[in-house]
Amino acid sequence: MTKAIKKQALGRGLSALLKDPENDITSVEDKNADKVVGNIIELEISAIEINPFQPRSNFNEESLRELATSIKELGVIQPITVRKLDFNKYQLISGERRLRASTLVGLTHVPAYIRIANDNESLVMALVENIQRHDLDPIEIALSYQRLIDEIQLTQEQMSERVGKKRSTIANYLRLLKLDPIIQTGIRDGFISMGHGRAIINIEDLDVQTDIYQKIVSQNLSVRETETLVKNYHESLQPKAEGKPKADSSFVVRETQKNTFNDYFGSKVDIKVAGNGKGKITIPFNSEADFNRIIKLING
Repeated sequence: MTKAIKKQALGRGLSALLKDPENDITSVEDKNADKVVGNIIELEISAIEINPFQPRSNFNEESLRELATSIKELGVIQPITVRKLDFNKYQLISGERRLRASTLVGLTHVPAYIRIANDNESLVMALVENIQRHDLDPIEIALSYQRLIDEIQLTQEQMSERVGKKRSTIANYLRLLKLDPIIQTGIRDGFISMGHGRAIINIEDLDVQTDIYQKIVSQNLSVRETETLVKNYHESLQPKAEGKPKADSSFVVRETQKNTFNDYFGSKVDIKVAGNGKGKITIPFNSEADFNRIIKLING
């Protein structure tokens, strides 16, 4: 209990230091910077502006209210992170949900880690920290990766090192951004999963993508069923294999030809011809003597 009170008092003491114009800290080289940068300080919420680099744009209202209730009962357990912009002016790097929830319950101060960072560093910190969160939807994560590529010029390999994710994992998220915007919204809103999206992305035609998306939602298709649907679509585009040419089935044994066999063997010979032109000749016999007679005829 004593430790908690001492820590809170320290945060208040540093807050007073930051409000002293003579001790304004703008870089890690300034006096008292070591007491501020990287430490937890109680900051006025009114002195904190929202981070324009924030990758998160979708906040679940119910989840936010649950967090606000928790903060009202237990306080802000995990400090937010801010960067110092000017005298008594800060910009949020991470922790927007905590900041919003704190505002909801009427708090005027929140515990915060102070950093001094330029715009690029702030963007990287905000994106990397948010990517690590478990409550971001796949599209938010994909957009964060894309911003690191577009604005910081990080390669997928460099991002892999920064965020501790496999390069293939990063590539799979980025591919989601090729989906039709309607489908991306569906993933964000939880109508379909990332697995569904990864299956649909194998179709380039956006109209076909949305048709399959609608089937998934209306028929509650699983990822496996979606993969089968996509596979069937691709197979329908393949040229149908031409069947083997049919044999000439115009061959017919004439009655006179049958009579020739009958007369020669002295019995009614059965001749059958299949549709492919192949056939079978059956020569009946009545006894062993009759069989030997036919043998002599064949041997000439």
